[in-house]
Amino acid sequence: MLKGYVAIVDASPAGLSGGLVSEFEKAGYASVHVQSGPVRPKMYEKVVPTGYVGEVVHDGDLDRTIELLSAYQPVAVLPDSEFGVPFADLLSEKLGLPTNGTDKSLARRDKYVMIETIKAAGLRGARQLLVRDAEELAAWHRELGCRIVVKPLSSAGSQGVHYCDTPEEAVRAYEALAGTENIFSMPNDTVLAQEYLVGTEYAINTVSRDGKHHVCDIWTATQITANGVLDLCDGLVLLPHKGERIDRVVAYCEQVLDAMDIRHGPAHIDVKLTPSGPCLIEIGARMGGGYTDHYARMGIGESQLNWTVDAYTDPERFFARRPERYEVRQFIAGAPMISPVEGTLRGYRGLDDLKKLESYHGVREFRRPGDRIVPTVDDLTYPLLVELRHDVLDVVLRDLATVRYLDGKEFYDVD
Repeated sequence: MLKGYVAIVDASPAGLSGGLVSEFEKAGYASVHVQSGPVRPKMYEKVVPTGYVGEVVHDGDLDRTIELLSAYQPVAVLPDSEFGVPFADLLSEKLGLPTNGTDKSLARRDKYVMIETIKAAGLRGARQLLVRDAEELAAWHRELGCRIVVKPLSSAGSQGVHYCDTPEEAVRAYEALAGTENIFSMPNDTVLAQEYLVGTEYAINTVSRDGKHHVCDIWTATQITANGVLDLCDGLVLLPHKGERIDRVVAYCEQVLDAMDIRHGPAHIDVKLTPSGPCLIEIGARMGGGYTDHYARMGIGESQLNWTVDAYTDPERFFARRPERYEVRQFIAGAPMISPVEGTLRGYRGLDDLKKLESYHGVREFRRPGDRIVPTVDDLTYPLLVELRHDVLDVVLRDLATVRYLDGKEFYDVD
């Protein structure tokens, strides 16, 4: 029986909305797709929203968009993608639904404002500079006296991130970014420079209702230096919600959620545990990416998806279960292959060796025979992802290291 409707803003290229649509449908709610503008960014051009019972395309007339959406009487408006966060904030506020509001919408998308917002709340945040010219950047870098990161103000997938040890490197990175378009087809008129954070990296997926937060799953990211990139993610491992280090990180993340006024819905938080304590890399007021909802279900039995649906459609159940800490049934890792080659892919030579790993579960091919393959420099250029799954964490970690051993030029058959 149909209980009502939810509105999902800007379907994601990763296909997360398919999971949201399906999960809401299980709870008795049909989904309406909202496109926040008449023209999609290039990254979203090939996205085909599926499973929706209707679509509303915003053409600039907000009153008309609200009128069209109000016909469905949605119980919730939430973004599927990073790009859809501000418009979901606006629509949910205008419709009087559970909302994070628009006061800090900019802080949830602009990486400079994001860090300044948490620092204003008394939390540890990176030293940073909003770069407007090369001389200012070089002087700031010399004064800081340490490695920095130069990146777009608003992007995703690690696109456009540069690690710089000298002012000269920082200036080159700035000049390479200035005037280009980011992943959302927006101009990089201003570039961000931040101190480089040293420490273990964690990814935390949460869901909130009325300012009360629940941690759905916790991951640690491993990195290597390859193809000229200092910290290239080469593994993501599911961790138990236990231990003093995890408790410190979670407590900090909950303070970040409060500082960002994320009171409703899912959030994805990237943080490093530095020698001086946890420090935010960035936060997104939307579902975590990288198929973590799928892997969390494999390892835990549930994920951000069902917690999100409960938060919006069954808050009593959400609040009753919120204090629970998840238990890991099986340990999961995603191990992306790091391509060092460029050309037309004929095939992968090492697949049989991967399949012999004790924790091997499967692979996801992002580049198939006949596709163009390039050296991996960010999250958007991985050719293949190896899925690992086992009852014992050490087996997964061993096989994660073995995946990296098997990777390299000889793994790829390239024309």
